[in-house]
Amino acid sequence: MAQEFILFECANCKNRNYSSTKNKKKNPDKLELSKYCKFCRKHTVHKEIK
Repeated sequence: MAQEFILFECANCKNRNYSSTKNKKKNPDKLELSKYCKFCRKHTVHKEIK
């Protein structure tokens, strides 16, 4: 299967807040998104982890 389940971790507090799926064949690089972290109470960079 090309679609894979991924988790996003806050760069500041290291909490895992979001999950998503992505196509590993089309996007082999790790994603970095600006998302809201409820623990930091602000928008921070969230990095993809396995």
